[in-house]
Amino acid sequence: MKHEKFALIIGIMLVLSSGCKPEADRSGNSLAHISDTKVMQYALEGKLLYGQHCANCHKDDGKGLGKLIPPLNPSDYMVEDIGRTVRLIKNGMEGEIMVNGNSYNQAMPANPKLTNIEIAQISTYLYNIWGNEKGLISIPQVEVFLKK
Repeated sequence: MKHEKFALIIGIMLVLSSGCKPEADRSGNSLAHISDTKVMQYALEGKLLYGQHCANCHKDDGKGLGKLIPPLNPSDYMVEDIGRTVRLIKNGMEGEIMVNGNSYNQAMPANPKLTNIEIAQISTYLYNIWGNEKGLISIPQVEVFLKK
């Protein structure tokens, strides 16, 4: 895990220092459009955390699991309220939701051990992948969202 993370960081540092950007992924699964180094740092850390905590159900491509687990790629439910997404990551949820016109009623487990910075990183990843370009979701923003 440490080697993978190190290699990812070194690769991004090389790309940023060379002044060129990797070719964009036409599927929307790329972070290549990010030019801000802090956003890129958060998104890369968030991608690793997403893989550990979210991808088992929502899948690497964010497409979810059919009628059981809602998609994040695309997701009108996620895009319409960043604060709600932050609270769902931390606290989980139960009950029916509508995503892209489809009903889902599978409980999402809480992630109470995730720190605010980890939630900020996952959120930054989610809101800057699959066609989303919301920029940095900061630790202070996460703290405000979690107080609601």
